Order: sequence, then C-alpha cells, then structure tokens
Amino acid sequence: MSARAEIVEFLASRHGFGSDGGCKTVVTHISTVLLIGERAIKLKHPVRLPYLDFSTPERRLQACLDELRLNRRTAPTLYRAVHRITREADGRLALNGQGRLEDAVVEMARFDERTLFDRLAREGRLSLDDADALAKAIAALHGDAQPVAGAGAERMARVLALNETALRDVALFSPCEVQPIILACRQELERLQERLDQRARTGFVRRCHGDLHLRNICKVDGAPTLFDCLEFSEELATTDVLYDLAFVLMDLWRRKLPVHANTLFNRYVDETGDEAGAALLPFFMAVRAVVRAHVTAAEIGATELSCAWIRSEARSYLALARDLLAIRPASLVAIGGFSGSGKSSVATRIAPQIGPAPGARILASDRIRKHLFGVPAETPLGAEAYAPALSETVYETALACADIVLAAGHAVICEAVFDRPSTRAAVETLAQRRGVPFRPLWLEAPADLLMRRVAARRHDPSDATPEVVMSQLAKPTPPHDWPRLCTTGDLETVCKAAQLATDTQVTISLAAPCAQMRIPSRALAPLTCARALAKVEARPPGGGRTVGADGLLRAGATPTVLSLVEETDRRPGSPRPRPTG
Repeated sequence: MSARAEIVEFLASRHGFGSDGGCKTVVTHISTVLLIGERAIKLKHPVRLPYLDFSTPERRLQACLDELRLNRRTAPTLYRAVHRITREADGRLALNGQGRLEDAVVEMARFDERTLFDRLAREGRLSLDDADALAKAIAALHGDAQPVAGAGAERMARVLALNETALRDVALFSPCEVQPIILACRQELERLQERLDQRARTGFVRRCHGDLHLRNICKVDGAPTLFDCLEFSEELATTDVLYDLAFVLMDLWRRKLPVHANTLFNRYVDETGDEAGAALLPFFMAVRAVVRAHVTAAEIGATELSCAWIRSEARSYLALARDLLAIRPASLVAIGGFSGSGKSSVATRIAPQIGPAPGARILASDRIRKHLFGVPAETPLGAEAYAPALSETVYETALACADIVLAAGHAVICEAVFDRPSTRAAVETLAQRRGVPFRPLWLEAPADLLMRRVAARRHDPSDATPEVVMSQLAKPTPPHDWPRLCTTGDLETVCKAAQLATDTQVTISLAAPCAQMRIPSRALAPLTCARALAKVEARPPGGGRTVGADGLLRAGATPTVLSLVEETDRRPGSPRPRPTG
C-alpha cells in the first residue's frame, strides 16, 4: 500500500474520522476530500506545480493553517480545525500525536451540496436574487481586505507569465492554439498598464479570495458563502479586486448566464462605486478563462481522466478567452418611460448584449436615489425624496457616473423616466461629447397595465404607486424623437425588439408622427413574430438593417414586417386578433 493510500484509509477509519455512515471521496488535481458524516476532510496532494508547492509535509501543514485562517473571513462556520497526521513510535498513524509529521488535513463542516452555485447554475436554479446577494458578499470581502502596495501591471504580468508556463506544460494544447492568446493578453496588458498601476496606487490591490468560481460558492443558512479560497500563494491571491470578481463573472458567462453575470457586475459596482474599473473586466475575464483552461487540462493527466468532455471543456475556456479579448465598442443607451413600463426589466435583459463583457453598466435612477440617501435599494423613501431638486441631483449623478464609465471605454444604460426634454438632451449630449453611439428608447403601455404592474411590486427599488403613474400620465405626451416600444407583449419578445432598437449596427429611422413599435405577445402571433425577428437577424453585417419607429423591421430594400397587433384580454376559445401591417 502506498503512503497516500495508507493516509486516506486511516482518515476514513474509526481511528481517524470514520463512522458507520461510510465515506465518499472527491479528487481534484491538488487535493482529496473525504466526505464522512457531517464532516469534510481535505487532504492536499504532495505536488509541485508552477503556481504552488505542496511537496513536503511541512509545506502542506502550513497551507492547511493558511486555508483555515483565510477562509474563516467568509465561511467561519464551515472551517473548523487543522489536524496533524503523525507517525507514532509503534509505526501507526495518529491524529495530532507526538510522532513525526506525515501530513495534515483541514476539517470542515459539510454543507448541502445542492446549494453549490455550480450546481444551481447547472440545474437552472440560480436566480438573479442569488447574484444580487453574491455581489454583496464579494464586496464585503473586498471592503474588509487591506490594500497592498505594489505595481498593478507588474503583478498581472507575473500572472500572465505563470499562465504561459502552465499552458506550455500541458500536453493538450498545441503552440498554434496558445500563442495567439498569449500575444493578445500581452497586448491588452500593455494597453491597460497605466490604468492598472493607477488602481494599485489608489488601493484596489488587496488580499482577495483568489479562486472565486461557482464551485467555491455555496449557501449557508440561505446566504451565499465563499469558501476554498486560494491559500497557497499570497502572490496570486493578492490582486486587483476586479480580477477577483472576474473569475465568477467568467464562469457565469461561459455557462450561458450573461444576465446573471451582468447583474452580479452591476450590483457589485452599486456596492463599491468602482465605475471606472469596468473597462478592465474583459481582460481580467479572459485571463481567468486561460487559468481555467490550463487547470482543467492538468486534471486530465493528474486524475488519469482522458474523457473527451474534459478535453472539450479545457478548449472551451481557450475559445472563451479569445472571444473576451475581441474589441467591442462602447455605446450609451437611454431607456425612458413612465413607472411600470418595464424599464428595469428590459435594461436587465438587454445589458449583456451591449458593449464589452459582462455587458453595460446600468445606471438606474431608482437605485441611485436610494444610494444618495444611504439606504438599501429596497427601502421605501418618503415623498420628500422626490422633490424636483433632488430628482435633478439623481439625473446629474447618473450622468456623472455614465461619463466615468464611457471615458473608460465601457458601455452604459441610463434608465430613468426621462419625461423632460432637458434630461433627454443632457444624456444625448454626453454621448456626443464622448464620441459614442447613442441609442434612446421610450417604453410605454396602457395606463391600466402600468398601474397594475406598479401595484403588484414588492421589495422593489422603485417607490412608485398608481397615483404616481396617474400624475406622470397627466404630463405632456412622450418624446417624438425617441423610438417608442409598447411593452404589452411577453417579456422575451419585447426584449428582443429592444435589443434590435438599441443595436448600434441597426439604423433607426423615425417616421412622422412617431408611432409605437407595438410588440405582440407570443400567444397572439407566435410564428409571425419569431420569423420576422429571425429574418432580420439573418442579414449579414453591414446589410443596412433598419428598425422603423412605425413598427416595421427593415433590411435593405425589402422590408420585413413585424406584425402589429393590439394586446387584448383573450380567453381560451376567443377569436385571435387580426394582425395589421
């Protein structure tokens, strides 16, 4: 029996942590975890890699002590103790005995594996509320960490060097696969050098989690809990806080959960105010994807798994890195409309498609107002918080934040009522000054629907009531110089139309008078709507796609018509409204 097999057998026995409940073993490329009853016992492998050294018992013991100390910052109830495994005089292994040190383990409380964020994402159970709560947990960790002096760009250069070494050491990737990505990462580092150094000087480099992907996040008592932080290298874990955040953003992005990634990004910036850092995220996410590529590739050899899906997963990370490093221009989108028109819902769902990953920064007037008053977004405010002067301050704050984000090269969605010409002119002027495309969109719905939506809200950043909606409707008519989108249809279809209307590759032509783009629900015209959108999206780039505010989706000389239908309260068996168009 090998020494490692002996230690694993000892840990699972009644002399270690064993019981009649049996033992389940989970193996990674750097550790073995024994799940025994209510405990999880983590044993590190005696390995030496470019980024860690567990080659001696003493090094593994120190790594265990560091793991306990660092993870108690975010998961104090999970991390219980460190135990020494010793070889006694009679040759037997013992826990915390007097003999020679053979190894060490971390004892953890076992949690419900069904709450792992990796599993929640895989099973479609990860909610946007989970992303919201996770943002707060990550922001709290970063806020409590102390700044570390040093050059930001030089620190990232060392990360790239480690990535390059690790990529070349794994047999899975050929030089022609990795060299273009290595070169692109170096070029981005050079472009961002000054910004990285400036952030290091102003305190954004801290001792972070270091390995913050979905498999290292679970729920404890219903709250997102970060565990299994990177304990073996102060160098790798001490980094720009946004590089730490980028790992979980990249993980969500790869799993085709862009709305969750964008929500996490936006709520994190809401908590921290780190507006200017948004432009670093595509680079940081790409570097994190490269890390996962070589770590996944190393697992093939280390665990003797040569499954095709593991190889495919490793290569998918490289493909993601290439995509994240592609240049995507910034733009400014303004979404206006009365309360209940769907501004927040539409903004949340179209933001991932706007600008560089993880999508546009959403500057919502309701959230900004709560921030200015120093209360959580869901806390109701009194009428005094909505005085004209304070509302003007809210708009000014939104534009000031948008200016910072746009100046850094990232995209923005400003989401507010925008019922006054002066506020609409101000946001358009900002886009012109920053030299970015401007895409406005006015959302509307029938008055009774607006009031029903508002009355149904619970724990929402908006404090609007049906009475507020009535006062808004009494004001002058909506703008005729913004495309108008009726939101009475199903949300998915409305958001599809909003994406087209805010796409910088689509030409917006306004007819006079400006009519609504009335979007049918899928129940009313499923084939017509889906086919119309599909035909428009199938046009090649540069084909002159046009969304007319009269409700027509056009491509070149041949218009594709998205049928216009009035939404009615249809009951089963009632006649289908006749499309017009």
